[in-house]
Amino acid sequence: MSVLRARATRWKVSRFLPLLLIPVLLAASTFPGEYRVPLVYWLLAVAAGVVFAVGGRWPVAMSLVLSGLAVAMFVIPAWGPSELVPYLGALAVVEAVTRGGVRTTLLVGSVWAAAWVAGHWGGHAPAFWRGATFVEALAYVGLPLLLGLYLRGQRELTASLAARAAAAEVTARAEERTALARELHDLVAHHMASIVLRVKVARAVLGGTDARVAEVLDDVGDTASGALTDIRRLLSALRDPALGAVPLLDAEVVHSEIERAVGRVRQGGFVVEADIDARLDGLDAIARLTLLRLVQESLTNVMKHADRGVPVRIVVARTAGDVRLVIRSGGVPGPSAPGHGLVGMRERAAMAGGRLEAGAHGAQWVVDATLPAQTPASDPAAVAEDVPCVDGPSAMPGVARSRGGAR
Repeated sequence: MSVLRARATRWKVSRFLPLLLIPVLLAASTFPGEYRVPLVYWLLAVAAGVVFAVGGRWPVAMSLVLSGLAVAMFVIPAWGPSELVPYLGALAVVEAVTRGGVRTTLLVGSVWAAAWVAGHWGGHAPAFWRGATFVEALAYVGLPLLLGLYLRGQRELTASLAARAAAAEVTARAEERTALARELHDLVAHHMASIVLRVKVARAVLGGTDARVAEVLDDVGDTASGALTDIRRLLSALRDPALGAVPLLDAEVVHSEIERAVGRVRQGGFVVEADIDARLDGLDAIARLTLLRLVQESLTNVMKHADRGVPVRIVVARTAGDVRLVIRSGGVPGPSAPGHGLVGMRERAAMAGGRLEAGAHGAQWVVDATLPAQTPASDPAAVAEDVPCVDGPSAMPGVARSRGGAR
């Protein structure tokens, strides 16, 4: 960044160089008793230097103004180095073409060409219609355009290479994080899960033994379960750096973010029927973030591929031991739909201990996910709930309904 700022500063300073050189060129063209640069030429030349010095923010306007000033200076008789001043308009053309597009190139190029022709046709040149005039026109008009196009190409190539390098760096970091998460999962998480399972088997085998033994086994099991939860949290953080945003881990904020995602789909012209259960307390931090990401990615796919004429149905329902997510939309993406979103969604759900299924059901696309949730023993209503059906929101019992159409 410091190198770029230094280059920008040097370029801004160099813009004032023509303004400093113009008086020198005009003074060098003055010969007492033989030739003296007219006062009006002095004024036009200094004005051109000022426009070039302060016109860097508006390259097109600067080029047009300098072309107009060049016409007057071409018409006024000049001699020696003072004849170079009007060609400051050629430098302005180079800059405008470099920083502009096709329309800018056509505009500034045609105006500069007209200024050169008008200045030499009605100027002090002894003969205009001659072969050398056309050669000069091609040189003084064509070369600035070619140089500007070349510099623009180099500028676009540099920006493209920088963007590719940045994208490659992001991809490499993501691959490293994913590989590290996979290794940690294979080396640690499986062993911790095995310890928890063995502790449960030990308690079942020992049965009614000494209370102290049962207490030790409970402590080992709780410690292993806590470690397994921490490992899953770390793995999710490695796969998704946004996990560091702690507010997203709060159940109420997750619920509001889901509502906000539904609102964005409605603003996109879809009719959305949403049944969203606010009871997400049984989900741990990883599961809550996973639920939010699954909803956001699914609804993003809805806005990309679904038929706006078919209502979108989204259900987030709390059941006895899990949270069920069902999203139904009209229109089935083609077999060659790009991206690996579904693979990432399935991996995300599996990392949280759940599962996800997505596919076509008739003329609709259905995303059906389940995430494990702890149910308090004091909530008999939650234990009594049945697993919801995938047919739609109307089949989901025990859900706080927030049904509505397109806003």
